[in-house]
Amino acid sequence: MGILYTRAVSTDIDETKILKLSEVNSIASVIKDLVFFAEEKWKISSDKGGSGNTANIGSIHFIEDILNGNGVFIKLGEGIFDEYWINQGVLQVSNPKKEKEFKKLTSLSEFLDFKGMDKSLINKPKPKKKDKN
Repeated sequence: MGILYTRAVSTDIDETKILKLSEVNSIASVIKDLVFFAEEKWKISSDKGGSGNTANIGSIHFIEDILNGNGVFIKLGEGIFDEYWINQGVLQVSNPKKEKEFKKLTSLSEFLDFKGMDKSLINKPKPKKKDKN
């Protein structure tokens, strides 16, 4: 289950003001344009982490692809998604820059090379659209 939304921007909200329960309908919402969706995690996942300091699985960013389940692993399947994320940052692969050395697996491309699989099966994600306002 997921929710996509737009942050509502308002500069006239006093977040420290205490309101009575009877005034609940006067509270300005901080979000708008809610879109609810349901999709299997592997279908909307990226091959990159969700944040720089944890092992969170990141998602794709293009909204139409999220809503249509068109993630990086869609041509590879759920099994490769599971295997990749279990081994990502753990499995040691040959370091192409230093002979006889190994490095932690850090990309889906490296993982598919390691498995002897076709890298063209990676569904390349569309870039995030930048807000020009």
